Amino acid sequence: MKIRTKILLIFAGLTISTIMVMSVLVYYFANQHSFEDFYKRLEIRAYLTARASLPYYEADSVIYNEIRDEHLEKLPAEKEYLLQVTGTDHVQQDSSLKLPVSFYQQVLANSKATHRDGNRFYEGVLYKSKQGLYIVIVSAINQYSSEYLGWLRKILLICFVVSSAILITVGIFFSRYIFRPIRDIMHQVKSISSRNLHLRLNAKDSRDEIDELATTFNNMLDRLETAFETQNNFVSNASHELSTPLTAIIGEAELALNKNRTPENYMAALRSILSEAGRLEHITKSLLHLAQTGFDGKKQDWGLVRMDELLFTIKSTVDKIHPGNKVEIDYSLFPEEEEKLSVNGNEQLLELALSNIVMNAIKYSNNQPVSIALAATDQKVIINIKDQGIGIPPADIPYIFSPFFRASNTGLFKGYGIGLPLAMNIIRMHKGDILVESHVNVGTEIRVELPL
Repeated sequence: MKIRTKILLIFAGLTISTIMVMSVLVYYFANQHSFEDFYKRLEIRAYLTARASLPYYEADSVIYNEIRDEHLEKLPAEKEYLLQVTGTDHVQQDSSLKLPVSFYQQVLANSKATHRDGNRFYEGVLYKSKQGLYIVIVSAINQYSSEYLGWLRKILLICFVVSSAILITVGIFFSRYIFRPIRDIMHQVKSISSRNLHLRLNAKDSRDEIDELATTFNNMLDRLETAFETQNNFVSNASHELSTPLTAIIGEAELALNKNRTPENYMAALRSILSEAGRLEHITKSLLHLAQTGFDGKKQDWGLVRMDELLFTIKSTVDKIHPGNKVEIDYSLFPEEEEKLSVNGNEQLLELALSNIVMNAIKYSNNQPVSIALAATDQKVIINIKDQGIGIPPADIPYIFSPFFRASNTGLFKGYGIGLPLAMNIIRMHKGDILVESHVNVGTEIRVELPL
């Protein structure tokens, strides 16, 4: 069932139920009022009957009879009874009356009482005249109330049917009107595929939930388009980077097999093939690490990693690869609290990420001094790596974490553009972040933040 239909049914159901309850209450109170009104009519007639039938003066009887005949309409099946009360509160019964004893007792106690037998109503009043004490009873059939209530039922039923029809019609109209923007969004989304990710939803500046939904879809499409472009660039660059050493290997092999050559030529060809194969191995391993760091981290072993010990390990590794390096660890900002030195993560991956950053600092600074500082706040550990190298042009900084991207001023340096993207993937896997600040021919400062 569509949401539009659900809203219509709920809205119509609640509203119609409310109208039905209100109609029942109106009918109930109107019914009660009609009973009270009819009893009041009977009471007036009972007093007029008493004064006309039991007057203090003969002239009064004529006057009250005239008032009753001229100004009071005869009620349907109206009957009058005069029952005398003796000194012992004994009421002379009328054989045609089938009233309960409690009725008479209530009249004697409260001076009046009412009784209902089906559609016939009784009103009794206690009247004292010079002839004695009497109970005057007037009864009639409540035909007016029946007609009035029947008319009221008809009116309420018609109003209920008409209002229900109007509510359903208006509900259908408004549900279509309210959900029209959503239908438009659905139609536009269906027309967007991987071939036209540049398309965007037409978001109206209504500042409501529909506008927020369209904006959210557009933001998602921006991310998808960027991801597709990144993937296409990655595949294109990876194919190019892999094909270059493969072409060199194939070319050297074909050249060596083309004709007999001297052992020195074969050795030179093998060395060239070995060099290109090593380059190819480095690229494939880097791609493998880059792909593995795209996982959610569940397949790696996680535990507490001491960041100070990790920096010492990285320094030792760098010393073996670049014996004459000028990498120094700055101890001035080391946290005093031991618990601020450990983060939850994978030691091998963190070592790989930080090593790549330190190696880049060494390579692109022509072995100028490189500083590694460790600091901590209450929420995170900070590793600051600063060099005095060639720097990164401002226009290239937004793209340095894209696979195979290399800054425009790195032509004289060998590299594949995989180290920083790999480091970023690893740091993000650890819920951290990398911040870069760089100035051309001044140096680069990379700040790695990891949560405690």
